[in-house]
Amino acid sequence: MKGMARLMATATCTAFSGVLEATGERVGQRVLLERVGFLAGLSRELTGALVAARWDEASLDVLAAGVDGRGEVLPSKGWMALRRLEWPQAVMPPVGVYVSDRVRRGVEEYAARTLRLALHRRGIVAAVLAAWPADPGRRTDAEWTALRVALPAGVTEAEIRNRTRQVRAYLAEHDCLPAGLCALEGPPQVAGQVLLAAMDRQQVTLVRVDAATARLRVRLPLHAAPATGRDWVWHVIDIRLPATITPDAVLHTPTLRPTPAGRIAVDLPHSRPAPATKPTGHTLALGFDWGVNTLLTGTLGRLTGKGQTRRVVTDGRPLIFDATTISARLHRLRGNREHLAAKRDHHRALADGLGSPHRAWAEHLDRARVLETEHARVCARIRHLNAALA
Repeated sequence: MKGMARLMATATCTAFSGVLEATGERVGQRVLLERVGFLAGLSRELTGALVAARWDEASLDVLAAGVDGRGEVLPSKGWMALRRLEWPQAVMPPVGVYVSDRVRRGVEEYAARTLRLALHRRGIVAAVLAAWPADPGRRTDAEWTALRVALPAGVTEAEIRNRTRQVRAYLAEHDCLPAGLCALEGPPQVAGQVLLAAMDRQQVTLVRVDAATARLRVRLPLHAAPATGRDWVWHVIDIRLPATITPDAVLHTPTLRPTPAGRIAVDLPHSRPAPATKPTGHTLALGFDWGVNTLLTGTLGRLTGKGQTRRVVTDGRPLIFDATTISARLHRLRGNREHLAAKRDHHRALADGLGSPHRAWAEHLDRARVLETEHARVCARIRHLNAALA
């Protein structure tokens, strides 16, 4: 769209119904969750095997270099990069299980992202090892300077502290420093999720039905160990869209995750048009993203270039507002509020059942009034903390 940019975001939705496309048979939420779980389980098993097969310093060196054996730059898409390196050939599905090439793409994309994320931790560990202090409990100013020079940009104090403790624990156990990240820790654990974005229209399609609903078509296995292609069937799944996804947003292929609560979580990326940055005025912008682990994560963007070369660049250093402590306190207070409300309602119900002539009637009402007062105090504390957090 000329003169417009697109802002990307991801919303977590819920899949609430499914239909077999070939027969029109309705699939209940329990069966749908089971079949998505079959696919997620296959993805986790194959992804974990691929990550473990390449969890060594030599493989991470190749991935960090970003070029293949012929010196050509690796593609940005993870599954294409791994295929260029011929890494997935060493990992095969279990005997008797049929997995299509499209599903393999999702597995390889997940593995590539996991390994690429490990490169950041590997850089921190390498810097800590290169500038290992004489006294790990107290670095000198010169040792701190050497460490900060070796560290990647944007590393926080908590990351330095945690990696230093990790290395100290390894040193205490083995009486030597680790050779690198792969010696310090085992292969990363992968979750049971399905990255549909790496698959094409022969495995998945997504269309928007109306402002509140999207329709996902995806091939799901009928069994935990599908033996042939006939065991993979098209399912049509309706997804309820949250209000944060505006009617003009463009939907992109999602990720599916079975949740412990018995639901299918759909991580749905979407983009919406945004006015292009004006070439005059402020050249520095501050952007924030809401999160769960950290309330706000931001970064600085600087407008550079002119004309067609104009773009926004950032150093990637995160600005983090961590509200973990106050959020935990709010969580405890909400639990206390619900407990007090339940006890208050219980005493009121007992009083209503006994009636006014009964000798315990007034006692139950008195207890209910005390609990109501305490409930109001907890509600006031929650409002105060919410206001402070806002």
